[in-house]
Amino acid sequence: MQIMKKTALRPIVATLAVAIALSGTAFAAQKKKPTLKKPTVSAATTSAIVAKVNGTSITREELDRAMKFMLAQSQTKQELTAEQKKNAESAVLDQLISAELLYQAGKKLTISDIEKQVDSQVSEGRSKFPTQEAYDTALKKSGLTEKNIKEFARKEIYINNLIETQIASKVTITDADAKKFYDENVDKFKQPETVQASHILIGVDATASTEDKVKAKEKAAALLKRAKAGEDFATLAKENSTCPSAQQGGNLGYFSKGQMVPEFDTVAFSLKPGEISEVVETKFGYHIIKVVDKKPAGTIAFSEAKADIIKYLKIQKIQQGINELVEKLRKDAKVEIVTP
Repeated sequence: MQIMKKTALRPIVATLAVAIALSGTAFAAQKKKPTLKKPTVSAATTSAIVAKVNGTSITREELDRAMKFMLAQSQTKQELTAEQKKNAESAVLDQLISAELLYQAGKKLTISDIEKQVDSQVSEGRSKFPTQEAYDTALKKSGLTEKNIKEFARKEIYINNLIETQIASKVTITDADAKKFYDENVDKFKQPETVQASHILIGVDATASTEDKVKAKEKAAALLKRAKAGEDFATLAKENSTCPSAQQGGNLGYFSKGQMVPEFDTVAFSLKPGEISEVVETKFGYHIIKVVDKKPAGTIAFSEAKADIIKYLKIQKIQQGINELVEKLRKDAKVEIVTP
């Protein structure tokens, strides 16, 4: 189901702009620009300001933070050329301007419990850190304060409320819409053979000493013996695996050939559902693999794909609605790009 993987979760403009602010902080695309009136260009009053939206400033600090997040998301390992950096900054600034326009429009709608929602969202973000000290350290490292985090949360809430009330709540996708999309894109719903597997990983670095590797392998062998004796595989994974999947009992979900490292891949596809492998060594350490299910290559049936198609088409319509709203807001706004 290739199309769902590539585009169903594409962030809408508001979510992207807010995510740039939020995810680039302690919490851890250039779109085609609509045809708009040319923004007023003024001389810089201060080097810290890169744009103004109806008098509200967007600072160089905000732009740099957004750029940092964008580069992290793209996972680019090469340094951008001057031209590439200029184009990227232009795209990111355009996103920040769009987000500010949506925020300003969103503030015109009343949210009776806004402060309660802000506090709840900030608390949720803080809870992702193991300790208050870890949270404070992350804030300090990012150069932000609790006040900044609350401002980001407030913006996100206002923007999401605007999108929900004015766009998303009015979007309807019928079963007929979904079936039409399926029939016109049936090739995109072909899938290769897949395996659903769980594993227990006893992690050890490839550069570890021989002694450490031996200990890790012995631990894996002991766990394998317990698994084959009938102990619950998920429980063993939760209590012993060093892979993040341990929280899900070692469940890796479905994957096709080539998605895992070769040694793991070969063994997983050779097992039958219910079978447990011997200890498998990869660059990550020592694995015990249990195959849960297998699906042959084929075309996903419409009944199975319908929910995802409806979700995808709804996101597409919401995205279109946001683009149209941003274009309207920008036409009616005073947007100034401040040149250095």
